[in-house]
Amino acid sequence: TGIIAGGPMRAVFEMLGLQDVVAKSLGSQNPYNMIRATVDGLKKQASPRQIAQRRGKKVADILRKDDAAATAEA
Repeated sequence: TGIIAGGPMRAVFEMLGLQDVVAKSLGSQNPYNMIRATVDGLKKQASPRQIAQRRGKKVADILRKDDAAATAEA
């Protein structure tokens, strides 16, 4: 997919080495506020391990693609 984000957000993602990101900024277009909001959002991200633990599932269950959707398309 690449980096689909505007202005300052793109710079943050490129600096961090992220390759597949889609982001949309709503509200203020002030570059300082956009960078601050981007960093705050990245800090709130959870790892697959944290999500699995919170849901009481295995990491493999979290990362597995939806088998039901694949069956419905066939």
